[in-house]
Amino acid sequence: MSPFDTVLTQKLLQRLLPWLDRSAWRIAFSGGLDSTVLLHLLAELRQRHTLPPLTAIHVHHGLQAAADAWPEHCRAQCEALGVPLQIVAVQVQPGASLERAAREARYAAFEEVIGGNELLLTAQHRDDQAETLLFRLLRGAGVRGLSAMPASRALGQGHLLRPLLDVSRDELERYARDHQLHWIDDPSNQDRQFSRNYLRHQVFPLLTARWPQAASSMARSAAHLREARELLDELAIIDLQEAAKGVEFGWLGLPSLALVPLVGLSEARQRNALSHWLSQFTTLPDSDHWAGWQTLRDAAGGSRPVWRLGRGELQRAAGRVWWLSDSWLQPVLSAPGWVDTAAPLLLPGNGQLQFIGGAPQGPLQVRYRQGGEVMQLPGRGHRDLKRLLNEAGPPAFVRGRLPLLYQGEELLAVANLPGLDANAHEGWQLHWQPPSSDQGLS
Repeated sequence: MSPFDTVLTQKLLQRLLPWLDRSAWRIAFSGGLDSTVLLHLLAELRQRHTLPPLTAIHVHHGLQAAADAWPEHCRAQCEALGVPLQIVAVQVQPGASLERAAREARYAAFEEVIGGNELLLTAQHRDDQAETLLFRLLRGAGVRGLSAMPASRALGQGHLLRPLLDVSRDELERYARDHQLHWIDDPSNQDRQFSRNYLRHQVFPLLTARWPQAASSMARSAAHLREARELLDELAIIDLQEAAKGVEFGWLGLPSLALVPLVGLSEARQRNALSHWLSQFTTLPDSDHWAGWQTLRDAAGGSRPVWRLGRGELQRAAGRVWWLSDSWLQPVLSAPGWVDTAAPLLLPGNGQLQFIGGAPQGPLQVRYRQGGEVMQLPGRGHRDLKRLLNEAGPPAFVRGRLPLLYQGEELLAVANLPGLDANAHEGWQLHWQPPSSDQGLS
């Protein structure tokens, strides 16, 4: 092994040591230069070290005719190294950015196949990191975006690791030449209409001609910005502690924050705390779109402000801001008749309903609020449902979804609201399990 190979192998090994306890390693193998070198390095390493089982994943996008031959090339390379290969075909959704759509399809495929306690290895290197920083800088990204690609992060049920981020493209090319490796040259990598290709072929040669260490310096800046982001994340966690307390309607199962603790922070800390919290649920808004937060925050008490974001919306109600997505943003459909009251009743788009204890006799029907409903309460007589809801105080966005139990034209119960959801004399209580909201993005 040459001294150069030894240095490169040691760099890789140091990155991999903390991950030796994983049940399997999977390499994202496109067949290009970078992943070909990573695959070869890993195959060489396992000759001298005990590593977890290694397999490769090739994602076939099918975006150009030449790509149809790539799976077979990848299969041949993997067979030569004794590495099992899985080929996954994906559909790239059309959109404004083909680069971004292909990346999203690729990582969605990785999330699907990666198992618990498994590690996905990708071959991005130091030059990729520098390009990412410059690309995001030109788009006006903040600290979160400028921290560029993390060395590791959660991915699906497993984890993703980029072990070559401190290795240059020149080092990878030298290794490939020394070992006479064969790789795919994607014709689209020469297309200057793609922003990253333009930076790689037009801008970076000019920068490195004047500043030879530009890529390593920019990658170092990205590392500094990642550290700054980590500090901002720690501040956000501190700022969110008080706002996360005191959820009166926790049975809704919805993420929410108390408004008063947030308003007590400076504008910058508000944005930082909310960005950290929202990153679990949605793509984050750009600077101009943050006016939606100010509108939501400063609206008059009786209003129902909404801040719409990429994958859902924030609503303000009951002194809190609530994250709504998925079923919560769809209208509820009519509920079926409740024949077998011993079994839960599935409510289309609205969770399920069940009795705790016994159940009232006779035919029962579940409806939703239309307006003008009246309910008979022991010792209080007939009361308007609107007034009763105002007294109970559930968030406004819930009131139209609350299941109302009827026997004929008599309103018997309102699910989940104390004093309205049960009949103590007959020994039953109406319990509603609201629809779940998908909180897993990021």
